[in-house]
This record gives sequence, C-alpha cells and structure tokens, in this order.
Amino acid sequence: MTFRRGRRLAVDVGTVRVGVAACDPDGILASPVGTLYRREGDEAVLKQFAQLIEEYEPIEIISGKPTSLDGRQRASAKKALAFTEQLSRAVGMPIKLMDERFSTSQAHAQLAEAGRNSKQRREIVDAQAAVIILQSALEYERSNGPLTESVGVGEEPA
Repeated sequence: MTFRRGRRLAVDVGTVRVGVAACDPDGILASPVGTLYRREGDEAVLKQFAQLIEEYEPIEIISGKPTSLDGRQRASAKKALAFTEQLSRAVGMPIKLMDERFSTSQAHAQLAEAGRNSKQRREIVDAQAAVIILQSALEYERSNGPLTESVGVGEEPA
C-alpha cells in the first residue's frame, strides 16, 4: 500500500472551540496548530481556516467524526457535522471523517501527564485532540489506505 505524500490538516470541532493540527509533508508527525474560537462567529472561524489552507496547502482535511459510544449521533454531533460541511464549502474541498471517540479524553490525559493544569488544558485540549485525530488518520492510511468517508464539496453527506 502506497502512502500519499503531502500535508494534511485536521480539526476537532466543538461548540466553543475548533482545534487544528497539521502534519509534515511525509505524514510522519502530527502537531498542534492552534485553536479557533467560535465565540467570534463561525464566519470568523471559516475565514481563519481558509488562511490556514493557504499557508499549509494540505492535500486533505480530516475532521473527527463525532459519535457516541453506542454509535449514535447526538444533537451536538449533528451540529459538529453541520459545521464541518460548512467548513468544506468555505474551503472548496471535501473533509474526510475519522472516528474521534476518546480523542478529547486522550488529549486531557496527555496534557495532564505533561504537567498542564486544568485551566491550561482547557485552552489547548481541542488542538491536542486534533493531533490525535490526525495521527490516527495517518496510521489508518498507512495500514488500510486513505479514509473514504467524507462530507462536503463533491461528496455525499455521511
């Protein structure tokens, strides 16, 4: 199986913040890029993300697929997917979906282990969750090929 070379961006969409992560062109290491705050309005977030697209020139964007432990989509998950579709339209490319169950709890655990207190974690946990989502997607592609489920431009809704 051939791994596609190129940078990727990942997002962890929350009701208050959107965490963003990126990987190197070889897809080896995912790193946090930052956090976009939705309190400034979704249009501001979409504009900031479009700037990240210009800067990083990703071959794809990956978003966490919000699903509860029982596999159902709750209201918050539907809102997150709706925002992901909006983001896809704004940047003109489909967004691949990766299971994100436990990404936020893993991010909290990693940050706590690194010595961050709860206030410090709150400000960066979404970006760290995006790192976990992206790293999982990179590992998935190495083992199974590219992610196939996506939403947005040119794709059928998931």
